Amino acid sequence: MQIVLRGNGRAAQAMPRGLAGRCGYSTAPTSQRLAGKVAVITGGASGIGRATAEEFVRNGAKVVLADVQDDLGHAVATELGATYTRCDVTDESQVAALVDLAVSRHGKLDVMFNNAGVVGSLSRPPLGSLDLADFDAVMAVNARGVMAGVKHAARVMAPRRSGSIICTASIAGVLGSVAPQPYSVSKAAVVGIVRAVAGEMARSGVRVNAISPNYIATPLVMRLLAEWYPKQSAEEHRRIVAGDINEMEGVVLEPEDIARAALYLASDESKYVNGHNLVVDGGFTVGKVPNMPVPAQ
Repeated sequence: MQIVLRGNGRAAQAMPRGLAGRCGYSTAPTSQRLAGKVAVITGGASGIGRATAEEFVRNGAKVVLADVQDDLGHAVATELGATYTRCDVTDESQVAALVDLAVSRHGKLDVMFNNAGVVGSLSRPPLGSLDLADFDAVMAVNARGVMAGVKHAARVMAPRRSGSIICTASIAGVLGSVAPQPYSVSKAAVVGIVRAVAGEMARSGVRVNAISPNYIATPLVMRLLAEWYPKQSAEEHRRIVAGDINEMEGVVLEPEDIARAALYLASDESKYVNGHNLVVDGGFTVGKVPNMPVPAQ
């Protein structure tokens, strides 16, 4: 992975409130954009998954959380009034059981957010030394696990002629050299899955879309930075995300931003959005500074 530390001084600015201290969750209704809907979220115990669970519950959805972090998952579900179940997405039978649990408990499934993911090995070997066992392990979760979620959501949504399937991809699937090769390939595969199935599912009234975030200070990214920059503190790692690799001046990408993107794709407001990869990156993937000498002044 290549992280360009631009050194423009933004890292030294005050941290935004969203990163300096997480606001407590409130059940006070602000809107009901998902009223009456039932949603499943994989990887729902932390990071983007947890933030999305909060947003969905706040907007009236009944949520079933799935993860392999059982203690954390149970705690989040209790806090939000949601349901938690263990699900290893590499095991298709567990994914099928997760979908069946949502239907048996709530009568239907309206939203499937395939969010579970892993980064794999944090080493950055040259391509000729790529560990294919690590590649297979990453693909099993990030690509095959997503395909299983799409498959079993389609199984119950298509007969009802309604539903929204959302998959977490990444800027690493849009632009090369920003993540280890297995992770990049797996996230490109997620976008490929969405494009491969969206047309078929449209004829059943089901939408399938992806979200591709830029770097966010999630537990996954913080673990990555701790490995790469072991001499720096967690606070300094957050400042790298908030300053050096942040693309937009004055704002910082947070899990809640991705949760709101997922909320849009889950809601009826996006009723004609299908096969789309919603890139939430502040413009990072649409431009690159040429590798040229600085012009003479």
